Amino acid sequence: MKVISVIGKDGEIPENLEDAAYIVGSIIAEKGFVLACGGHTGVMEAACRGAKDNGGLTVGIMPEDSTEGANPYVDIILPTAMGYARNTLVALAGEVVIAVGGSTGTLSEIAQALNFGRQVVVVTGVDGIGEKIPSVFNVDGRKVKLHMASAEEAVEVAVKLIEEK
Repeated sequence: MKVISVIGKDGEIPENLEDAAYIVGSIIAEKGFVLACGGHTGVMEAACRGAKDNGGLTVGIMPEDSTEGANPYVDIILPTAMGYARNTLVALAGEVVIAVGGSTGTLSEIAQALNFGRQVVVVTGVDGIGEKIPSVFNVDGRKVKLHMASAEEAVEVAVKLIEEK
């Protein structure tokens, strides 16, 4: 099965961010993809809930060494005991990464995804860290493109990028 990673803010999030993450998770499931994330609350929980409400499969890659911190919509819980280092695993789990809002943790996941050649789709209109990054910039002399899209379009862009591989 093909996997799309969803990254974004943990903890309490505003309604617009929750709605965007839910839409992304819903469409990932409708398209038949597995959703991978950090397994916690916030964007991760909203995306997982959207996927579960639409018959999808979810994977939570946890920073802790236990399964207790996982949100209730995670099907497969992978404890890593890696702390923030697990962000690399989240970035690598998906063939494409979708960023929904977020801050420095999300920025690290975007950087890891780009370092490993993954395409990143940034959901616009939610005021996250990804929207503050220029859409085209150089990383070690390579031009890297962040794809900017609405929540509804983000999964469509991700699917197209996967199909083009």
